[in-house]
This record gives sequence, structure tokens and C-alpha cells, in this order.
Amino acid sequence: MKNRRTFAFLLAVAIVIFSGGRWMENPVHAGLDPVFAQEDWKNEFEDVCSKTQDAMTLGSAELNDLIARCDKLKPLIERLDETQKKVYLKRLGMCRDLYVFVKESKEKK
Repeated sequence: MKNRRTFAFLLAVAIVIFSGGRWMENPVHAGLDPVFAQEDWKNEFEDVCSKTQDAMTLGSAELNDLIARCDKLKPLIERLDETQKKVYLKRLGMCRDLYVFVKESKEKK
């Protein structure tokens, strides 16, 4: 048992040394899917915000789903460069705020 632990430890050290730490730069290891991190967030953003025109016709479950999707997109957008981050966070916030407003106004009725 001790030999297995020693071997596993030495293997891990060798991987870190020989990779030069590059394995930590890989988006998959950082908790991001590289495809989603690069372009799929934009497709998701467009899909979520494209439904603002129909917000009044959506049900509570659909509105809750859209709000949750906005919340999931926010951390991805926060990783963009400053200009893109500022623009897309503002737009995402406006979409989310509209969905919350519509949901709350429907609940009051």
C-alpha cells in the first residue's frame, strides 16, 4: 500500500515537472470546457437574450429557466477582456432584469 502511494506521488510530481505547469493553463483543468469558454457562451447569450421580445408570453417556469441561464452565463462573461466584459455584462443584466420584472409582475396579478 505504501509503495502505491509513493509511486502515485512521484508520478504526480513528474507530471508537474515535465509539463512545466502547462497542464494548469488548460481550460478543461480550470473547470471550463474549452469550446464553451470560447464561442458557445456567445450562442447561449444570443439565445437567452433573443427571448426578451416574447417575455410577456412566457410562463413562470420558462422565465425561471431564462433567469438561471443568465446566472450561469455571468461567470463566463466575466472572464472576457474589459471591453467585451463591460458590454456583454450590461446586456445580460438588462435581459435578466426584464425576465425578473415580467415574472414578478405576473405573480402580482
